Amino acid sequence: MNMGVGIGQQTEQASLSEAFLSGDADRCVEIARTLAVVSGVGAHPLETLLPIAEVHDRRAELLDLSDRLAEAAPQDCRLLELGATLLMQLGDLDKAEGRLRDALERRPGHLPALSVLSCTLTQAGRFDEARNVLEQMLALDPRDPSTLSNIAYIVAAGGDLHGAINLYRQAIQLKPDHPQMRLNYSIALLKAGYFQQGWSEHEWRFRLPGHTSLPMAQLLPNITDTLDLRGKHVLVTQEEGYGDTFMYLRFLPLLAQKGAIIRVWGADIMADLCARVQGVASVQCGGTTPHYDYHCPFISLPRAFVASPQLFGADPPYIAADPAKSAYFAGKLLDDRNLRVGLVWSGAPRRDQTEPFMLDQRRSMKLETLRPLFDLPKTSFYSLQKGIAANQLAESETPIIDLMPECRTMDDTAALIDNLDIVVSVDTSVVHLAGAMNKPVLLMDRVNPCWRWMTDRQDSPWYPSLRILRQTRAWDWGDVVSSVRDLLNNEAERKTS
Repeated sequence: MNMGVGIGQQTEQASLSEAFLSGDADRCVEIARTLAVVSGVGAHPLETLLPIAEVHDRRAELLDLSDRLAEAAPQDCRLLELGATLLMQLGDLDKAEGRLRDALERRPGHLPALSVLSCTLTQAGRFDEARNVLEQMLALDPRDPSTLSNIAYIVAAGGDLHGAINLYRQAIQLKPDHPQMRLNYSIALLKAGYFQQGWSEHEWRFRLPGHTSLPMAQLLPNITDTLDLRGKHVLVTQEEGYGDTFMYLRFLPLLAQKGAIIRVWGADIMADLCARVQGVASVQCGGTTPHYDYHCPFISLPRAFVASPQLFGADPPYIAADPAKSAYFAGKLLDDRNLRVGLVWSGAPRRDQTEPFMLDQRRSMKLETLRPLFDLPKTSFYSLQKGIAANQLAESETPIIDLMPECRTMDDTAALIDNLDIVVSVDTSVVHLAGAMNKPVLLMDRVNPCWRWMTDRQDSPWYPSLRILRQTRAWDWGDVVSSVRDLLNNEAERKTS
């Protein structure tokens, strides 16, 4: 009898997923309401749709469903929490917090609601408050290493990296084989400048899905005097974003100096650029796995060279624009004697991946945010923006020149950058491309930045031509844009005087 009910519920749950994917909201409400009555406790049936809504970027539809069911069952805290989770992901942080506070008034100390509340406060940049929530969770479950690790993340986000590192070590003592915890620990180490230990810990990412399917036994070991790479084929693979690849291409000339035969296996949009890096024998995009003696994802290259005197690889420029393409854009810009400024105001939202989607909300801005720049004298602005955010150019009257429709690959973009004086960008791959070309870059950086930009400094050991302008308040770009304006004004005066 119980088995029959279980099978029936599974069938209805499958029907709920099908109805959601087909866009039949009324059917979803009907099935979810029935399942909620049958189950009574535990997760609400709609919660099973959350991963589907995330992957298919249908969060707003699921939020609407949860709101409709909540109208009929206002006492159901599960719907409050689900709605709050979706609101948080969609960026409506105040409303998300309100629902969570309401849910916690009804169910004080409910750990899932406290967890979402801590995430919401963290996303808002309210780190002290987020930590207080996590401390409450830790008091309720003192042996949970994940909560201790989350507190470490909050402490690092607030700038106390040494305090965060100590907390991570306490969490690791409780569960030393937790790969995500070890990876987060590595990021804190790298952000604090402890590169040797940080890169070693960063290899824990291989125990998480999606990093490499190649055998770990043939992973490139650390480069030492006793490692003979002469004539050895080393396959270097793209692992994450384009920016990571641009950043770590600097190690390939050093690898070639050891006698390695280097093949890069990556995205076709970067192929031409990668092929011109010194020491690269060939570039492959797609296809079957080529022959190799060792393989190495780009992000493991700094670990391999951690004992090398050149800890940060070859100095920029290690990427060069194609001369013919650069000459083409030079002809386009021939009559422009102003300071030529390239602009990027948004990264890739990656709405099908929740963590990157939420991060992008913090690092990106609307084009309109940069409006204070557009009346600068002796200054011309060129878009380097790709993706959906480029549509804002047509929606807002600006003096920005848009040649990006002619840039189909990163090689084309590099040629355009080669003809600019300076690049101004939020934290995207263009920052790394321009920095690798040794082009002056102003990085408009968020509160709680990526580890590679470290903290409390305006320069970068990775890119000598880069200057970091940091938010002083989460989500507020006003001070940053004002500083960019002053610096561009000075540069324009210097160029045209």
